[in-house]
Amino acid sequence: MELKLQNKVVIITGSSKGIGKETALLLTQEGAHVILAARNESTLKEAVQYIDERTGKVLNYVVMDVTKPEDCQRLVETAIEKFGRLDILINNAGSAFAQNFETVSLEDWQNDLNLKLFGAIQMNQAAIPHLKKQGGAIVNLTAVAGKTPPANTSPTSVTRAAGLALTKTLSKDLAPYNIRVNAVCIGLIRSGQIEKRWQNEAPDQTWEAYARDPKHNIPLGRIGDTREAANVIAFLASDAASYVTGTAVNIDGGVAPAL
Repeated sequence: MELKLQNKVVIITGSSKGIGKETALLLTQEGAHVILAARNESTLKEAVQYIDERTGKVLNYVVMDVTKPEDCQRLVETAIEKFGRLDILINNAGSAFAQNFETVSLEDWQNDLNLKLFGAIQMNQAAIPHLKKQGGAIVNLTAVAGKTPPANTSPTSVTRAAGLALTKTLSKDLAPYNIRVNAVCIGLIRSGQIEKRWQNEAPDQTWEAYARDPKHNIPLGRIGDTREAANVIAFLASDAASYVTGTAVNIDGGVAPAL
């Protein structure tokens, strides 16, 4: 399948680690011009080196915070200055803060909303005027808990549900401009956070054994890999998904009870 990503200009927030970094690698391998963005410069530099070692391409990066509107604007302006256009925005910045509702402070709620909801809103606001010029794609990363929230998942499941509503709303508003907007709902995917869980829960197990432990209740029988998430994100961002908008795809090995 031809993804037709050659020379597309892509911004990926939260791309210094995990799914964001692997998506940046895949899109670079497909010929896109990717700009990395995150808050931590040292991990951004590590991501640049990781991609350079595998592709021979040194990517541009911007140290920024999606909770700051001026940083979002600066990131988009960097893409325009470097490449003259913007084709794809992947909103990946986020975290997984989950507790029982009664233990979550108002400050925790505000921080989670600022990062995962308003961060995406502000990035979209900065990017859309440029995407309108030729059409393009937005992919919002959210979580399966946004569709079917389990107990003790405040505030993250609520914030992620808002991200799904944002995706559907934008898909309707931006369709006349040939801008497609989709979401991916992440389940258990190997990441720094999941690896910490592994070390805390089962330090004597190998990763392979932990990933396939039946206690995770994953129908496909294992925790997913970042490349598997990146493959779906790349498809939704590409022209191969030219008739797909306003949808949310689960990347969870079959865990979610909702479609």
